[in-house]
Amino acid sequence: MSGNLFVVSAPSGAGKTSLVTALLANNKGLSLSISYTSRAPRPGETDGKDYHFISREAFLGMKEHGDFLESAEVYGNLYGTSQSWIECEINNGHDILLEIDWQGAAQVRRIFSGCISIFILPPSLQALEDRLNGRKQDSAEVIARRIASAREDVTHVAEFDYVIINDKLDVALQHLEAVVVAAGLRRDRQLARQHDLINQLQK
Repeated sequence: MSGNLFVVSAPSGAGKTSLVTALLANNKGLSLSISYTSRAPRPGETDGKDYHFISREAFLGMKEHGDFLESAEVYGNLYGTSQSWIECEINNGHDILLEIDWQGAAQVRRIFSGCISIFILPPSLQALEDRLNGRKQDSAEVIARRIASAREDVTHVAEFDYVIINDKLDVALQHLEAVVVAAGLRRDRQLARQHDLINQLQK
């Protein structure tokens, strides 16, 4: 039985990381794919836990060797997902979550057509701006660039299977968990998982 591959995308500041962190805490059977990146660690980030932090040269070398399922350049930094790791985990029946942008999601769908893609939206443009300012990590120029990028990101919302509005975190988390639960109850998964029960009930 193959595992499910969940792809979660959102504009910067929509609260995607907070949602994914809460989802993973509540669902021990779901694992996060740790991306490779050429950017420097932010305060509090750990190599091998938040990202695999590597040099730009090392990243480009991995990309040239075809190591990435998807890769993208965002705000001048490179991000990529290990294809061999994803394939191994899925083939062993493990559920994996990818937290990537819409560009990466499009690349993943081309290879894993059965992946389950979810797009997180902020409740308003003002809320998005407030969240970005609240981080106190970026200059006004960077925030303006992120907001412009968010407008572009949202134009790709129709490419995703599910859309969740992150107004209140607990409600958005319930919606996200509902998608995960529903995916686990799909016919093919249940026929494989409950094979013995189904045979017994048919006798």
